[in-house]
Formats: sequence, structure tokens, C-alpha cells
Amino acid sequence: MIEENNKWERGVLEKLAMSAIQEQRRARHWGIFFKVLTFGYLFLLLFLAMGWVGDKVDGSLSGKHTALIDLTGIISAESNTNADNLIGSLQDAFEDKNTAGVLLRCNSPGGSPVQAGLVNDEIRRLRGLHPGIPLYVVVEDMCASGGYFIAAAADKIYVNKASIVGSIGVLMDGFGFTGTMQKLGVERRLMTAGKNKGFMDPFSPLNPKHKEFTANLLEDIHRQFIDVVKQGRGKRLKETPETFSGLFWTGDTAIRMGLADEIGSVDAVARDVIKVDNIVDFTTREGFADRLAKKLGAGVASAFPGLGAQVGGVTLR
Repeated sequence: MIEENNKWERGVLEKLAMSAIQEQRRARHWGIFFKVLTFGYLFLLLFLAMGWVGDKVDGSLSGKHTALIDLTGIISAESNTNADNLIGSLQDAFEDKNTAGVLLRCNSPGGSPVQAGLVNDEIRRLRGLHPGIPLYVVVEDMCASGGYFIAAAADKIYVNKASIVGSIGVLMDGFGFTGTMQKLGVERRLMTAGKNKGFMDPFSPLNPKHKEFTANLLEDIHRQFIDVVKQGRGKRLKETPETFSGLFWTGDTAIRMGLADEIGSVDAVARDVIKVDNIVDFTTREGFADRLAKKLGAGVASAFPGLGAQVGGVTLR
């Protein structure tokens, strides 16, 4: 009898022990599942935040639409607003079979004349290839200098009455430290091969020949800018002595000067001009990997600074 009771107790204890072990396993499995789910959710948020996924909406899946491309910030090869990205976005927008019109939304103070010129050329090429698809620029806060260089290629330019438009000019900026060096007793030891290799060196006295050469260079680029504006605006442009002086104006004044056409916003132009209020964003946005690669590239460039480039970049702003 006692032996039977012992067997029964052992059986009960074994069942309880196995039940506890199974419960622990289930709890551990559920714990792992929820941890994996949580990490997956966090990684998804990270990917979205860093731009690894969801860069662009596929316009071909959205039906008839107005294509939107953002032109934001400084225009330069190093920024997200560079010719490659803008041209890629423009090509995608024009080549999409459902695009009824393209809007280039501008919030830019300008930048590289080369990058702006490449985009201007591509806009004119695409307009020639796709005459049935209009391209309008919509200025929000600012469309100045290099931004306006690009905008001049559009069918029309729409502005807000308080937008800043113009600044049709070119600059090259820098500093001269010769006076400070003399006060500190610092001697400049610049050695070059080529009599003009130390061109506009900020630690050497300004060379009159270099100053004249720079003025001619800037004048040449300014003339290219003026020609692009005249070509793009045509008879709409009401030229005055101030038009190409580098000054800038409000949207209202820009319309009166022929630098812009009408008051309008992205939504209003899509709805009332293109007649398709379904807006699809075609802007190429830089992902985290691209930004990381650029930072690494900049780090390498700073470690190997090159052979003495002294001149600041030429800028349309």
C-alpha cells in the first residue's frame, strides 16, 4: 500500500515537474517572439527615419497624377540637391505614363552654377521630348540665384506674393589674413610650381593680376546666367538696369518684372492649371547609406587635402 502511494506521489510530482518545464519553455518561446517582434518594429522605424526604405512613390501605380519634385537647400554636388538626383527625379517624372504635369517646388538660395546648368539643360531637353507634359516651378520661400537659374527653364513660374525671387549674380568669396599675420609675426612660406599656382592664396597679398582674372571669370559666368534667363523668360522679361544686378525681390514684384508669371501654390497649380490634384512625390531622397558614404569620403579628403587648392568655389547666390 505504501509502495503504491509512493508511486502515485512520484507520478504526480513528475507530471507537475514536466508541466512546469513545459510552461517555462512556452514562456521563453513567447518572450523570444515578442523580443523579435519589438526589434523588428524598431528596425523598421529606424529604416524609415534614415531613408533606407520608402524613398519614392511609384507613380505608375497611382493613376493620373501631378508629379512633384522638391528643389530644397543649397545646390551642390555634395548635397542631396545635386544635378544627379534632380535629373533622375525629372526623368522618372516625365517618363511615367500617368504624369499629367510636373511641379518643381523651389526653396533654394542657390549654389553651384555647374549643377544648376546641368539641371536647366535637362529640363529643356525633357520638355522637348515630352511636349504634352508641362513643367511649372512653384516658389515657396525662396528661388534665388542658382535656384532661379534652374527655374528659368520652366514653362511658367508661380510664386507666393512674399516669396524671394532673383539674385541673378555670381560670387566668389574668401578671406585675407596678411594683416593679422604681420601683427602676429607669422611668415608665409608658399612654394609652387607654376607662377599662378598660388592663385588667390588668402595668406598672401592680393595679386592685381589675379584679381582682374577673377573678375573676368565671374563676368563670363554671369553672362551665361543672363543668357539662360533671357532664353527662358523671352518676351515676358521686362529688363531694367537692376534685373541682373544681383538684387532680389518679392513674388509680387517679380511678376511685374517678368521674372515670374502668377501667384500660385503646389495644390492650386495641380488642381487649377494641370487639372489633376492627385500629387505624387518623385523627389530622390538620400538614404542613410549615401549620407554615410559621403561623410566617409569627406573624412578621407580631409586626411589627404590635395595639392594646395586655394580658391573658394564660384557660387550663384
